Amino acid sequence: MKVLVSGANGFIGKNLLMHLREIGEMEVVPFTREHFEADLPALLEGIDWVIHLAGINRPEDPSEFVTGNAGLTQVLCQAVRDEVQQSGRKIPVIYTSSIQAERENDYGSSKRAAEEALLALNGDTGNPVHIYRLPNVFGKWARPNYNSVVATFCHNVARDLPVPINDPDALINLVYVDDVISHFLSLMKGKSNASGAFAEVEPVYQITVGDLANQLNRFKATRDNLITEPVGTGLTRALYATYVSYLPPERFTYTVPQHGDERGVFVEMLKTQDAGQFSFFTAHPGVTRGGHYHHSKTEKFLVIKGKACFRFRHMLTDEFYELFTAGDKPEIVETVPGWTHDITNVGDDELVCMLWANEIFDRDNPDTFSCPVGTEA
Repeated sequence: MKVLVSGANGFIGKNLLMHLREIGEMEVVPFTREHFEADLPALLEGIDWVIHLAGINRPEDPSEFVTGNAGLTQVLCQAVRDEVQQSGRKIPVIYTSSIQAERENDYGSSKRAAEEALLALNGDTGNPVHIYRLPNVFGKWARPNYNSVVATFCHNVARDLPVPINDPDALINLVYVDDVISHFLSLMKGKSNASGAFAEVEPVYQITVGDLANQLNRFKATRDNLITEPVGTGLTRALYATYVSYLPPERFTYTVPQHGDERGVFVEMLKTQDAGQFSFFTAHPGVTRGGHYHHSKTEKFLVIKGKACFRFRHMLTDEFYELFTAGDKPEIVETVPGWTHDITNVGDDELVCMLWANEIFDRDNPDTFSCPVGTEA
């Protein structure tokens, strides 16, 4: 498949090109500011799809809205129309319009004029057009201090700069750039249910400006309190991916507290609000750690280096159980409420063990009670 992408060097364009290059047998023909409108007819040769992203949204002169949005689109439509009339070959066009097309301002009017040119192309020739009136698009590689509040906020929070907020209660609608591209690709592969000239990207997220800033600051605070936000789904996932993409390289790393004594070290790595915490500890040869039980807390241990002996004793029946594990065989050892337990380094080298606990350690209510396991009677 051969795809012409206008605005290939823009925010959405850069992300789109990365995805297109990941698809086998895909040839991309970029159209950028280095090209001229007169280049379009020649660039359309052999093209299967046009993804028209190019446009002007912050010109020095408002007249540039007309030439950069409506004018360029009209030239593109004429080039496609000529191709259809000369060869009978239709070239579907995907166009990124804006919700501003519904409003009476210079930018919105120019976007609406571009839409009208595409609709006329479709009406005159039957050439497929797919118009997306996008709200605020966010994601990696968007320019801060330009046209994306998310990009600006992410850039500033990641660099300890002030976050400018005029109205914290103002609502904004957002779509994630990966979702936008996913819709485009589904359309190109014939897997989209979209019908008609106008198409929509889902999901559309809604958030206030104040809540957006607060969420990004909570991401930043994770490095201090180690408590991660629920970043696995939805808007929080997309915002977190976007936020970390704005970290400068010198901030790719951060330290976490380390607690050490004669036995080894204990390091907390990550805490969650509702699914416990992750940490690791070390133990010198012959050292035993633990020797306590829990009423409700559970833990999972994974030895990643060295050899360990885990011992358990039931607090009521006195039943004893012992097992051995080592770093060369990934094996989870799970502690059970009501059994006191410990772990001993039985190897010649340092023991390194990962640990997950189902809840964040609460010093005021630790659910951890000292009780040596002892030996089997």
